[in-house]
Amino acid sequence: MKVSREVRIGDIIIGGGREIAIQSMTNTETKDVASTVSQIKRLEKAGCEIVRCAVYDTECADVIPLIKKEIGIPLVADIHFDYRVAVAAIKNGADKVRINPGNIGGREKILEVVKAAKDHGIPIRVGGNTGSLPEDIAASDMRASDALVVSAERNIAVLEEAGFSDIVVSLKSSDVRTTVEAYRKMAEKYDYPLHLGITEAGIYEDAAVKSAIGLGALLLDGIGDTIRVSVSGDPVSEISIAKKILAFTGLGKSGVEIVSCPTCSRCSLDIESIVKQLKEYTADFNGCFKVAVMGCVVNGPGEAKGADFGIAGGKGKAMLFVKGDEPRFIGEDDIISELKVLCDRFERSGR
Repeated sequence: MKVSREVRIGDIIIGGGREIAIQSMTNTETKDVASTVSQIKRLEKAGCEIVRCAVYDTECADVIPLIKKEIGIPLVADIHFDYRVAVAAIKNGADKVRINPGNIGGREKILEVVKAAKDHGIPIRVGGNTGSLPEDIAASDMRASDALVVSAERNIAVLEEAGFSDIVVSLKSSDVRTTVEAYRKMAEKYDYPLHLGITEAGIYEDAAVKSAIGLGALLLDGIGDTIRVSVSGDPVSEISIAKKILAFTGLGKSGVEIVSCPTCSRCSLDIESIVKQLKEYTADFNGCFKVAVMGCVVNGPGEAKGADFGIAGGKGKAMLFVKGDEPRFIGEDDIISELKVLCDRFERSGR
């Protein structure tokens, strides 16, 4: 596992081998405080741990205190082009700023941002994005992943030369392979915390698949400290994908995992209906447990035994397995009610 240095964002510390933090970004008009707060609260409820807002002028920066007063997670200010907006956002309480030193102004202006960040003890996120590479790098014939790394290294160097090391790095592309290669290269060279994401990943289904492949590969390599799944649409939908990626890579986020068989001609139960009902029932659960819903006696008993509880179905009945208990047969009509009772039990026990 790649262990990065620790960086504090509000009351959350990332890096140092801690749990991966889930991040998202609002798509409301930031100056519309009521709408922005409402969306952030929905993100919080879904499991978002860090939220980013576009702060593109001083009016946006000025409402940061009003937003922070109403939310319970760290707020990151996303800033481009105007160093004065970055300084204002920091002074108004942003817990982190995301800037691009290449478009924020010359050295003196960058130093103003760095000084403000130092004075207020907050980190700065920099990096590379294939959509906004410096002209000379974009025009070169270097590999796309190398272009991202070189771009990020320039940004890092600017901050390091200013004596600043409270840095978070991102390397984003809409191409999965490019993103994975870039983060792997960066992880070999630096110990700054890495914010993972496949950018411009598309609508829900495409974003889910791209992010699962790219972020999953990196997380299994032990790379990454925060993640953001990029979805075109309601940002709340990003959180469920992120939680599933973390759960399925074994990184300990809360969530109910339901294992179910793809069904075959041996199956006599409506597995799809059972799983859909359980997923709907446990949608707001915070416990971490595994349920198996299996349709036959070939792999069913083994999967059910390996879960916290589950069923292996047969004709008109199913065998119910619960950790610590002897398996027993239940009628097909009782499957849903029995599984819901067990979901409640494991949710209460904190499993």
